[in-house]
Amino acid sequence: MSEEIKYKIILVDDDDFLATMYATKFNNSGIATEICSSGVSLLEKLKAGEKPDLILLDIVMPDMSGIEVLAKMHTDKLGEGIPVVMLTNQSDEKDISSAKRFDVAGYIVKASTTPSEVVEQIINIIKNSKN
Repeated sequence: MSEEIKYKIILVDDDDFLATMYATKFNNSGIATEICSSGVSLLEKLKAGEKPDLILLDIVMPDMSGIEVLAKMHTDKLGEGIPVVMLTNQSDEKDISSAKRFDVAGYIVKASTTPSEVVEQIINIIKNSKN
């Protein structure tokens, strides 16, 4: 039984299986989830005025990496005020520090976090951003 929708997020990940699995977990926890399979499609949505409660962003993707997407969002002032959380398997300190330069709200390594833990962390970050 899914909960009433409380929040809306955009999940950016080119892995269809993982994106669908996370979207199902989020939807069952009251979080409407829109999936973008590339950073380019996320940027288009933000330019069109989409305002999700949070953006979940992978790093390793075709066309543009998650770090490049963050840089473009920053340069073009897209998604201002929307928390961005990296959801990636990149646990290298260089990637983490690159993301943190753009004031990400969180950095979650997929391989060391269960999907339920990811949902819990995302709900906490959204709630904290609303205060």
